[in-house]
Amino acid sequence: MTAPSTPPVPSEKGAEIGRRIGVGLMYGLFRPRVLGAWRVPATGPVIYAVNHSHNVDGPMVMGVAPRPTHFLIKKEAFIGPLDPFLLGIGQLKVDRSTADRTAITQALGVLENGGVLGIFPEGTRGEGDFAALRAGLAYFAVRSGAPIVPVAVLGSSGRPGRLIKALPPLRSRIDVVFGDPFDAGDGSGRRTRKALDEATERIQKQLTAHLENARRLTGR
Repeated sequence: MTAPSTPPVPSEKGAEIGRRIGVGLMYGLFRPRVLGAWRVPATGPVIYAVNHSHNVDGPMVMGVAPRPTHFLIKKEAFIGPLDPFLLGIGQLKVDRSTADRTAITQALGVLENGGVLGIFPEGTRGEGDFAALRAGLAYFAVRSGAPIVPVAVLGSSGRPGRLIKALPPLRSRIDVVFGDPFDAGDGSGRRTRKALDEATERIQKQLTAHLENARRLTGR
């Protein structure tokens, strides 16, 4: 009996193609204002922790971030032609109903290769206020040792567009604010349930503080 093969790690080349597509689309459709992108480490593994209140948040971050990003995206988004497209631009399909070992292995592989992993720590689209975090972000941060960069997307979930209801109004201002990188762990390297719970608490405080600061900066 052969052992199951290790899933391939998505290529950074694919994610860079996705970034370039995102640049064209996001700057073509909207008026992004990007603050703090210089805070993103230029090399090495990084995890973006992004608030999530609209479907456009992921593509927006992909398009304005200084480095190509591999987002963990719910498998329900991989429908029809979007499936090969999203996989081709280096995005990760995750089954949120179970501990998806393939997605976990691929995500850790991205970080081991020094890439950027994008996570919506709230797990699903909502108020975008980081009020309820799932444990996945803490797990990836503690397991990999990668710093977390908080990212606030503001202005995407106001009124719907007149032409396309599923999108914000065309040419509307959307702010993307990158925060200072921080470590989620306590330095001990522990990965126990208690350690992950404590890391989740630390993460939530940092992300909430970043969101409040981003709102002050942008007047949102």
